[in-house]
Amino acid sequence: MSISSFGVIAHGAVTPQAIDTSTLPTLGEEWTDTNPYRDEQGDTLKEIIRVGGSAYNQNCARCHGLGGISGGIAPDLRQLPADYDGDEWYIYRVQNGAVRNGAVYMPKMSEHLNQEALWSIRTWLESVSEE
Repeated sequence: MSISSFGVIAHGAVTPQAIDTSTLPTLGEEWTDTNPYRDEQGDTLKEIIRVGGSAYNQNCARCHGLGGISGGIAPDLRQLPADYDGDEWYIYRVQNGAVRNGAVYMPKMSEHLNQEALWSIRTWLESVSEE
């Protein structure tokens, strides 16, 4: 019988996938302090959630879990409060990524995805939140 020990290492090379945000309301280059899509309604909100869900699956699910349900490797993003504090944490993390002991656990997503894509992901997460 052999016994192996596996350590948890960084999430590995994650190559962010481009997201088509041409169907979303344009936000510009300067980041907003809070989720600008939170108060959208109707077909616009449905489209934001559709794009956000697809963007999440392509860029976040590998570490944060399918359907937003974390398997414990990375934070469960559905638990972020849908308010200024949750948005502040989200902005910090997507702009700065996560590095521990020199290992990249999450790339700086804002270097790869525009804020429309990133806020659509946040909006999708809020739509599947347990709260």
